[in-house]
Amino acid sequence: MSVVGKDLQMRRQLVRGSATALTAAGITALLGVRTAALAQKRTANAGQDVGVLNAAIALEHEGIAAYTIAAGSGLLQPAVVKIGVTFRGHHQRHRDELIKVVTALGGKPAAAKSDAEYATALNAAALKNQTDVLRLALKLERGAANAYLGLIPSLATADRHQLVARMAGDEAFHAAILANALGEPIPTDGLMFGA
Repeated sequence: MSVVGKDLQMRRQLVRGSATALTAAGITALLGVRTAALAQKRTANAGQDVGVLNAAIALEHEGIAAYTIAAGSGLLQPAVVKIGVTFRGHHQRHRDELIKVVTALGGKPAAAKSDAEYATALNAAALKNQTDVLRLALKLERGAANAYLGLIPSLATADRHQLVARMAGDEAFHAAILANALGEPIPTDGLMFGA
């Protein structure tokens, strides 16, 4: 190979090597910028999700207290107390799962109020019989199902969407049982929740 041919070959290798190095450097720089932007977005989303999930924890604290107050009211038949205690257990599980997520996101979970504060807020003193208690429970369960469905679009990740959707399903189940116990007719229209 001539000197000119060797020189041309070396220049080509140098240009190819520079292009590869520039491409790798460019990709690294772009990935760095994108990674930083994604990290900022995740942090912002995590902060938003902590707020949203803490609102859900507050709902669960209220539900747990409501079933505790109802169970100790003396207004319910033993079979109804048993169902209420089961539903309270569901709410405790919801609360615990939500607390895990909030803690994993670096947030501080919402604290519960005292049962006395919840009793005042729920106007428990006005409850006179089992029907009153069941109506209050039904109102809370329908509200919780709708609240959870409303939270789903606000959350950043699919696993959080799924968790909240599962909880909405539990709340809708509770509402159906309570509505049945009160003798409410089955709704004739679909899409009962989330509107």
